[in-house]
Amino acid sequence: MDTFDKRMAALHKVRKMTQEELAKLLNTSISVIGRYERDEMTPSIDVAKNISSHLSTTVGYLLGETDKADLFKNPIMLQRLSELDKMDINDKSQILHVLDGFIKSVKFKNIAAL
Repeated sequence: MDTFDKRMAALHKVRKMTQEELAKLLNTSISVIGRYERDEMTPSIDVAKNISSHLSTTVGYLLGETDKADLFKNPIMLQRLSELDKMDINDKSQILHVLDGFIKSVKFKNIAAL
């Protein structure tokens, strides 16, 4: 499994961002970025959150907890999840039940189309 250093380096390259550009965004030095990417230094959780934000990914991806780099980065989905999270538990349950039904329906339709 990739580690923080490898994933961070790969993402800033994929995003066509230099170490210098990333360092400026993080208000740090290029040498610190280099140390993160060589696994010589581990960022604090706050710095890791900042890095993930600037690389449009999640801390979970950088830490190797998931292989989905863009998980929950869609602002529309995040807004909807945030709205759902604020709802009464009964309303949440009903909405999730309906959503589960739609998801199963789409999966079934896709299987039937094969």
